[in-house]
Amino acid sequence: MTSKSDFDKDLEAALDIGEYDDPGESFRNEDDAPRRTSPLPLFPPVFPSYVPQSGGLPELYVELQELKMDSNKEQRWVAAARWLKAEEDYQENSKQWGNPHVSYLTFRSLSELRRVFKKGTVLLDLEEKTLPGIASQVIDQMIYEEHLKPDHRDEVLRALLLQHSRPEDVDLDLESKKPLLQLEMKTIPVKTSALEDRVPEGAEASVVLVGGASFLESPTLAFVRLKEAVHLDSVLDVSLPVRFLFILLGPENPSISYHDVGKAVSSMMAERVFRTDMYLASGQQDLVHSIEEFLDCCIVIPPTDSPDEQLLKDLVPVQRNMLRKRYQEIKVVPGAQDKAAKEKQEPPEDPLARTGKPFGGLVRDLRRRYPKYLSDIRDALNPQCLAAVIFIYFAALSPAITFGGLMAQKTQNWMGVSELMVSTAVQGILFCLLGAQPLLILGFSGPLLVFEEAFFKFCDGQDIEYIVGRVWIGYWLILIVVIVVAFEGSFLVRFISRFTQEIFSFLISLIFIYETFANLSKIFISHPLRTEYNVTMSDRGSSPEPNTALLSLVLMTGAFFIAFFLRQFKNSSYFPGKFRRIIGDFGVPIAILIMVAADVSISDTYTKKLSLPKGLSVSLPTNRSWFIPPMGLNPDVKPFPLWMMFASVVPALLVFILIFMESQITTLIVSKPERKTVKGSGFHLDLLLIVGMGGVCAFFGMPWLSATTVRTVSHANALTVMSKGDKPQIERVIEQRISGLLVSLCVGLSILMEPVLTYIPLAVLFGIFLYMGVTSLNGIQLYDRILLTLKPPKYHPKETYVTRVKTWRMHLFTMVQVICLALLCVVIFTPASLALPFVLILTVPLRRFLLPRIFNNLELNCLDGDNVAVSLDEDTGKDEYDEVQMPV
Repeated sequence: MTSKSDFDKDLEAALDIGEYDDPGESFRNEDDAPRRTSPLPLFPPVFPSYVPQSGGLPELYVELQELKMDSNKEQRWVAAARWLKAEEDYQENSKQWGNPHVSYLTFRSLSELRRVFKKGTVLLDLEEKTLPGIASQVIDQMIYEEHLKPDHRDEVLRALLLQHSRPEDVDLDLESKKPLLQLEMKTIPVKTSALEDRVPEGAEASVVLVGGASFLESPTLAFVRLKEAVHLDSVLDVSLPVRFLFILLGPENPSISYHDVGKAVSSMMAERVFRTDMYLASGQQDLVHSIEEFLDCCIVIPPTDSPDEQLLKDLVPVQRNMLRKRYQEIKVVPGAQDKAAKEKQEPPEDPLARTGKPFGGLVRDLRRRYPKYLSDIRDALNPQCLAAVIFIYFAALSPAITFGGLMAQKTQNWMGVSELMVSTAVQGILFCLLGAQPLLILGFSGPLLVFEEAFFKFCDGQDIEYIVGRVWIGYWLILIVVIVVAFEGSFLVRFISRFTQEIFSFLISLIFIYETFANLSKIFISHPLRTEYNVTMSDRGSSPEPNTALLSLVLMTGAFFIAFFLRQFKNSSYFPGKFRRIIGDFGVPIAILIMVAADVSISDTYTKKLSLPKGLSVSLPTNRSWFIPPMGLNPDVKPFPLWMMFASVVPALLVFILIFMESQITTLIVSKPERKTVKGSGFHLDLLLIVGMGGVCAFFGMPWLSATTVRTVSHANALTVMSKGDKPQIERVIEQRISGLLVSLCVGLSILMEPVLTYIPLAVLFGIFLYMGVTSLNGIQLYDRILLTLKPPKYHPKETYVTRVKTWRMHLFTMVQVICLALLCVVIFTPASLALPFVLILTVPLRRFLLPRIFNNLELNCLDGDNVAVSLDEDTGKDEYDEVQMPV
């Protein structure tokens, strides 16, 4: 007799899924939390599609089929038992079905079933009509959840598509014994039986498939509920539509009886309360909970030497009392719909769902968000909000100075730091007062800087006033956003997948890096290294200066490395966590401060500084004022071309695409359910405000802005309240309007810091620009996969896109993205660079219509799925840059 310890070891060895040495695949343990805490993107249905009719739930016919070997040594599925309220077993001795009887289950089979159910694959409301389609989806999900090795896919598929036979026909029809190795089903003759006469009208079926497979290393389980009950050819002994399938395959192991486990799940499916739970279950936890409730109503009879029949009869009243309580708590009463179940089927409101009415989405955003306006003010009375204001102020000020200085270079001072800081302040304050998602931080970004440079070059080449052209772009921006919001166009953000986002982000990172060294090279050209210089103190900077190029190189690399390593220090294991985060969060201001101090200390070497006007003056006061006349700065001498007034709709569309992509995707990220935001977002209202304010700002010669991804995520992280304990969890986010408003106000007041800001060398800003480009590569899966092409498979990480996709298929997907990236680089460095957003948006139909013909759903889900976990800077080596794949 096997001892208890031996039994436990055998059971653990058979049921526990561990890791194995393979270049790509890894199995997780039962306690692996991430799989249980986040929904699987491949099969997203959460709410049950089945709604009980007025007649109540249909009766369920359950058939248990086992994988057996016939006399020709060929495997097939053979019916072993069936349930129509009561159990009927096939009697091997008499070669006929036995009489109906009460099912009896072993405690061990129920325990094993509960354990494997926790680890198994669950597919609810699957939209498949054939057994091959169902089997393929089940196997793909098993591979995705790491319950099955990709190498075993074909073998498991062949096993699931073997012929289904009646037990009495196994040795009769030799032709029907052939296993179905192809993805098709053979039809066997249907024999009518008395069973069909006993099946009530409208009944559905549940198929339970269990058996041993020598090629498997551990048991694998799948539970499938079809969205619509379908007839599966040659699967059942009766012609009934199948609603449920239960699959359990595993290695031959004497410690596991697959027959007993199959009987256990079949008996449970035949019980009407459990069956009701299966119809209404919304996830795997509901299934496990239903099993536990079933176990609560089971009676375990301990082994005795001489069981008394009369004593066993005494258990009947006990069982009846337990069933009475169980049936009183049933979720759906036949003949009526339970109110609780009806509420459970109502999904939460989707802010991107279309109403079909003009401005319907905008009205719904206003009704959803504005009633909570007072709470947005009250919730700000929290010390954590003050800390967030201090942190986000520096996080917003540094890019405003950096981008403003670079924009002044790109546009020959038509717009610069003063315009950008005023625009950031005004738009930020208005958005915090009127917006639907006040967690968003508005600011200038790399893609908008690329557009401004391209549009300036276009206007310069056509002899058109650049600053006036932006006014007409502003006109068209307002018109475009009104039309888009009227037709609820924000839903289009659903089609912008990670495929497009990563190409866009990688391109912008490359531009940041390129621009850094391009500007540094200009300094080396203007101030070459020589043995002799002719320098006069009255004309510094206009002629070559000694050591200017070398000092600029030192300042740039110093600013980059200080900011970069302070970010690394933030996620290291040195010093307490709060101290590290404070230093890391202020890494960019610290880098700027140190490099400015170094430049000031080297007074005998010239470096070009940031140019700022006095007070609230514009960057080029001799040529323009704060208001830009739409007909031209000097309409009598040089009127603005009429054709350009109408042609400005094209660049306006380009600007709109950039703002739409950045703002809407940022809103999606900050509105993830994992972040526990409860007040909701307003995609239509926020888009109207951001684009509309940008259009109005063009009349005043100020830049348009968008929601900045990294700064917004940092803002949300700073306002997140965590639970206490060994494993802190997100409790809530302080959703309020005051912190963003104060940040914008402080950025606007910083324009008065002109005497201090003019000490910043441009080379320091180049270093910060390089830092933004390099750090933006973090979290971009495309960048990680490009690096994997240089590594042998055995050194690949245990990531989803590595473990569940063949290596050469992963590299093929990477190659497609690299080709798209190369085409965009060609466009951006040519005179057609203005059309970059149009070319970029073509990657959306490419991903949607072409890639599904090359890659299957499982591969696309792993390589292009939005499965980035929320990062709160708690994990070593991870921060908000790892969560987002959009450019800074």
